[in-house]
Amino acid sequence: MIDHIGIAVSDFEKSVAFYTKALAPLGYTLVMTWQQNAGFGRGKPDFWIGKGAPKDAIHVAFKAAGRAQVRAFYEAAIAAGGTDNGAPGDRPHYHEHYYGAFVRDPDGHNVEAVCHEPFLG
Repeated sequence: MIDHIGIAVSDFEKSVAFYTKALAPLGYTLVMTWQQNAGFGRGKPDFWIGKGAPKDAIHVAFKAAGRAQVRAFYEAAIAAGGTDNGAPGDRPHYHEHYYGAFVRDPDGHNVEAVCHEPFLG
């Protein structure tokens, strides 16, 4: 199990603003900052961004508590300046109940919210 992850961002302030808004529907808040680093989480920071030179875009997926939360993440991330990389929807090629949404952050990182539970109507 991963305890935390960190990624490099080129514009620290812009990325803090993006992730603060994009992750809010998932229950994540800005927990702490230190120099040009910011930790987001649900109490304990487990997702970090830091000022740096991103060499390659990465993919990070956040677990959502239901399909509505996936959609709320997507809408918040787009409103915060993210770009569409896969609207909310079923992804049966991953598995039967995979429901996710993908957005590119300001540095092109592929950020996802995903729910693995069956649709209950």
